[in-house]
Amino acid sequence: MRAGAAVGIAVFGGVVFSALPDRGGSARVADGRLAVGYTTEGALRSALRTSDAVVVRRLGALHVVELRTLDAGRLAVTLRHAPGIRFVQRPAARVSLAEPGVMLASLAPRAMWEWQYHAIDEDAVPAAVLRAASSVQIAVIDTGADLTAPDLAAKSPSAYNTRTGDADVRDANGHGTFVASLAAGSVTNNEGIAGSGGDAQLLVVKAGSPSGSFTDMDEAAGIMYAVDHGAKILNLSVGGPTTSSTERRAIQYAVQHGALVVAAAGNEYAQGDPIEYPAALLQPAGSNGVGGVGLSVTASSASGARASFANAGSWVSLAAPGEGVFGAISQLSSTATYPRSPLPGSQSGLYGYASGTSFAAPQVAGAAALVWAANPALTAPQVAEILKETALGKGRWTPDLGFGVIDVAAAVARAEAGGPGVLLSGSRVDTRAHLTWSGDASKFTLSLSVDAGPARTVLASTPSTSTSVTLARGHSYAFTVAALDNSGATVSTSAPLTMAIATVRSRR
Repeated sequence: MRAGAAVGIAVFGGVVFSALPDRGGSARVADGRLAVGYTTEGALRSALRTSDAVVVRRLGALHVVELRTLDAGRLAVTLRHAPGIRFVQRPAARVSLAEPGVMLASLAPRAMWEWQYHAIDEDAVPAAVLRAASSVQIAVIDTGADLTAPDLAAKSPSAYNTRTGDADVRDANGHGTFVASLAAGSVTNNEGIAGSGGDAQLLVVKAGSPSGSFTDMDEAAGIMYAVDHGAKILNLSVGGPTTSSTERRAIQYAVQHGALVVAAAGNEYAQGDPIEYPAALLQPAGSNGVGGVGLSVTASSASGARASFANAGSWVSLAAPGEGVFGAISQLSSTATYPRSPLPGSQSGLYGYASGTSFAAPQVAGAAALVWAANPALTAPQVAEILKETALGKGRWTPDLGFGVIDVAAAVARAEAGGPGVLLSGSRVDTRAHLTWSGDASKFTLSLSVDAGPARTVLASTPSTSTSVTLARGHSYAFTVAALDNSGATVSTSAPLTMAIATVRSRR
């Protein structure tokens, strides 16, 4: 089964909301209201001493109050000439621009509609970063997309069909439409859902057949077109159990041109959990999530655990929601494969639920666009490292979720603060521990604490990024790695990696 297949389609129901916010733009500003900015509380009290105004809302940290008065016009003239008053304005009318899927999910988290948007902390990303993402282009290389879907149409996406050489990317399969909506669906069109990429540009590259099948040539053609036309992030929600020179060269082409490639890890856990490509070209087998040239993404459930179908292993970078996530559906797709689900408050478009690592990967692609928007000076590997470092695993790696489910707001905050820190992961066979680490530094120091005792240095100021250590039974160990600058000073430190080895009891 290809990594992009929709697995175990889940449709949630049973919750009805009878009252929805007004989205028709009919909100009115109350008469007799003024917003007033002031320098000090004393200045405000003095200015209002002889007026009939009543303070109905106070924003102390901003030094702003909202007033209600019988004659707003006259009071405004008076206040504008009062000492210590910075501004006097009528409150500005606003209508809700929340996407219906996000808005309703906030009322029923992890139960209906677009719960995944909240699960990755997307709604805590500053609006300025969402807007700045317009400088970043995400390419979705897939089965095409329904460009009439409201959340895609609002982006005015570029489009290309690698098989026909034209802009006909109609999506009879439906897979590409769902993926594109999760990566880059509009967050400001007051319709449908919101993708994870804010205002990121969207490039739709149709490389597969209507049935959803791909070859490595199709994939490579899509990669090259996307890179040559300015895409900084490439989403590949496709895969298979083998790779090829063509695929490897295409990935290398993208990496050499500074693009970040994100791929789905696959849905074959119950069929032996095979290694999937191209994901394992991005995060190599045996790497335990450290290093690599891109991101291999597995799927999580609403509880935050690995989805039952999702692949796991040493080649998984991190995770994103992929079980029963909500997205846009192509009007040409099969209702059996992509069942339609009503979206209260939405005026147009088709929506529904689907599952698969295919639908986890585009959320990571969108998150990468926001990280780059927050700090355009970052390189693709640094963007990937920040997403790993700030994921919910808190710097610790597991085969099930990699470094954990992404936390978009935390990643954006980390990007704004500077470059990535240090990631440390490890594995143990009997008493032998193998450790690997990565970070934006040329030298590192590895430290070890035994049984919560004082830390001691194992490797000092080394350029190495891996080592093996023999441990004794009956003790617990905590490893940390510090990244050093050129002067030898510590610039960042990894989260502790703990290991414990039980004492072996002799048999009688």
